Amino acid sequence: MIRPFQTDDTDTIVSIWRDASALAHSFLPAAFIEQEADALRNIYLVHAETSVIEVNGTIVGFVSLVGDELAGLFLHPAFHGRGLGRAMVDFAKAQKGPLRVEVFENNHIGRKFYASYGFCGDETFVHEASGEVVLKLVLPVV
Repeated sequence: MIRPFQTDDTDTIVSIWRDASALAHSFLPAAFIEQEADALRNIYLVHAETSVIEVNGTIVGFVSLVGDELAGLFLHPAFHGRGLGRAMVDFAKAQKGPLRVEVFENNHIGRKFYASYGFCGDETFVHEASGEVVLKLVLPVV
């Protein structure tokens, strides 16, 4: 079930983000991860349209939208490969239409997922706060 984020979900979402980031963003320094966890809690969740996905009443992932951009898509690693990430993107696409996303070039898990969904693009930039290269991807209209 996908439902709107509630403030009481914050600790669970931050925990899922940390677990997913440990797997997908292992190239990022610990200090940056701590800074981003704080920003997730105090900035991103406050300003984005966030929905959570539950399995048997337990939150296992979330999707955050800012306009038509997937600002965050994270799933607890224990739930990868079950179609839940795809369900969250389907949900976001149904709300916003064609989507955009930025993904770290070194995030091979995220890049593989977005490519399999149909996102494409070759525009890059250097993420100032981390120094990492980021890819800008779009989901073409079909």
